Amino acid sequence: MTALLSLEGLRKRFGERELFNIDRLQIQQAAAYVLTGLNGAGKSTLLRVLAGLEQAEAQRVCFLGQEVRLSPYSRMMRESVVYVHQHPVMFSTSVAHNIGYGLEARGLPKAEIARLVEDAMDWAGVEHLRGSKPLNLSGGEKQRIALARAKVLSPKLLLLDEPTSNLDGAAREQVIALIPSLVRSGSSVIMACHDRDLIALPGVQRLKLREGRLQMRRQQRVQAA
Repeated sequence: MTALLSLEGLRKRFGERELFNIDRLQIQQAAAYVLTGLNGAGKSTLLRVLAGLEQAEAQRVCFLGQEVRLSPYSRMMRESVVYVHQHPVMFSTSVAHNIGYGLEARGLPKAEIARLVEDAMDWAGVEHLRGSKPLNLSGGEKQRIALARAKVLSPKLLLLDEPTSNLDGAAREQVIALIPSLVRSGSSVIMACHDRDLIALPGVQRLKLREGRLQMRRQQRVQAA
């Protein structure tokens, strides 16, 4: 199977400081990865580079076998990659509108948007919040809505920056439970995190940023029963 994303010679600098210099990074289709490393190692920056939100140098980038560029960010990747910040930004309208905003921007018919939004709310377990104002929601509810807003776009690559860092108890468990279904639906997921339960999810592969280099630790993929 053709890799989803392959990069060679990916380098990020801030002035004279080199944050990371990655010889090779390859992301497979419909696979899950955790990106770990010390605070300040560059985890969030790497996700933002992959999402086209920050610039970096790269010798070669291929997306689904086609050579592309990170700068300017390719249209193919822009339509296929979704980034979710650890503090999701919400419009002060309604939950349903927040989830459907990306679909509206793509110009989908209203009836189709409504159907897809309902499916996404049901998936995330937030259908009872459809008319709620985002300002009144808990951190866990906002994170699940942000995941629903991402999933509804059917991304090929989903980048999650510390998805459970501000959650505890049931809210954290609810978010973790959504990750495997994203992969089953065909998305590849990269999660920057320190959460041991996310790291230990079956089939997840571990990427570690250490002293500017990327290390990969493979875990045995668990077969579905």
